[in-house]
Amino acid sequence: MSQRLSRRGRGEEAPYWPGFVDAMAQLLLVITFLLSVFMIAQFLLARQISGQDSALGQLKSQISELTQLLALEKAGKADSDAQLLALADDLNSQKAKTADLLANLNAQSAAGEGAGNTIAGLQTALDGEKKISSDALAKVELLNQQIAALRRQLATISSLLDDAEARNTASEGQIADLGKRLNVALAQKVEELSKYRSEFFGRLRQILSQRSDILVVGDRFVFQSEVLFPKGSADLNEAGNAEMSKLADAIKQLEKEIPGDLNWILRVDGHTDNDPIVVGAKFASNWELSSARATAVVKYLVAQGVSPNHLAAAGFGEFQPIAQGDSEDSKTQNRRIELKLTEK
Repeated sequence: MSQRLSRRGRGEEAPYWPGFVDAMAQLLLVITFLLSVFMIAQFLLARQISGQDSALGQLKSQISELTQLLALEKAGKADSDAQLLALADDLNSQKAKTADLLANLNAQSAAGEGAGNTIAGLQTALDGEKKISSDALAKVELLNQQIAALRRQLATISSLLDDAEARNTASEGQIADLGKRLNVALAQKVEELSKYRSEFFGRLRQILSQRSDILVVGDRFVFQSEVLFPKGSADLNEAGNAEMSKLADAIKQLEKEIPGDLNWILRVDGHTDNDPIVVGAKFASNWELSSARATAVVKYLVAQGVSPNHLAAAGFGEFQPIAQGDSEDSKTQNRRIELKLTEK
């Protein structure tokens, strides 16, 4: 700051502080606060989804138990109905016997005193039948009470099931809404990463625009292998070191600009032509050669200060060509190093 002092008034030096610095600082604080709020909201949202999943599991368990209880109550009701029918049959049978006994009693009463003992016996039998009928009626009343209690329990179970279904429907609606919000958030992150990808590759185009042997194919930068490596080797040459130094500077600037909550990675892909490896060469196949070249680029970028968390190396050998045919021009195009900025 001491070198940026301006001379004002009587030749004295007076420091000045640009107003946009305060504005930028306040904007940075606002962005930091918004990111913090977003992270807290994501955390609370995850906890809410987890709690709702747990509550939904408990609710399903309760529904299963209530369904089993309902089945047991229905089976008990069927048994009670069967017993009630059996007792009703017994009651009707006893009523028929009572009617028969009364008829016999009337017939015997005309026979005189000799039928007295018979009448007494019949009276005793009648009393016994009345007692049996009274017991049967008591059992019928008890069964009616049990049936009423079962009906009340069934009504309660039905109400619980209706409430459970309503809560389940509400929970599914909330989960669907949370899923939509999550998809929107992910789409925003992808869009933001796409913006940084465009800026990154635009910067690389400016840096490397003077090289005709470095191409832009879609969302990838393509370096011809001859620019970086001697033929059949995975050691960067002097020109390759110079180009990778430019690339490292661009990546380090990108690391400063992309927010920390965006998970991104720069993938370095090695490719070769379909010429077979010479017997006795350092690499046993084109797989090893392409992987070694990609790894060499990644190691150089890390040595230049690029975070290894944002780099990955992959070897594809000759199996992902961009030019068909066996001409020398096609083979030259297929011997390449590709850079692609993607999500983790």
